[in-house]
Amino acid sequence: MTENELATIAVDNVGFRADIIMENKLIVEIKSVEYLEKTHHKIVLTYLKLSGIKLAALVNFNVNLIKEGIHRKIYGQLL
Repeated sequence: MTENELATIAVDNVGFRADIIMENKLIVEIKSVEYLEKTHHKIVLTYLKLSGIKLAALVNFNVNLIKEGIHRKIYGQLL
């Protein structure tokens, strides 16, 4: 299986492409924008809902300190 096949989430023949999916436990969405908008956060939550994965990281590399650009998203409860 290729990386593209791993990172594609398909529901009802509509595909969404997450940047990285790690062991079906974590979605990593990578951005390099001046600031993250609400739509960036909503897209990550949609990926979580459609994939059934509960944890994601939204990372923006266009910041002075990388810790300012990392946002953790949780869908449901982590066990």
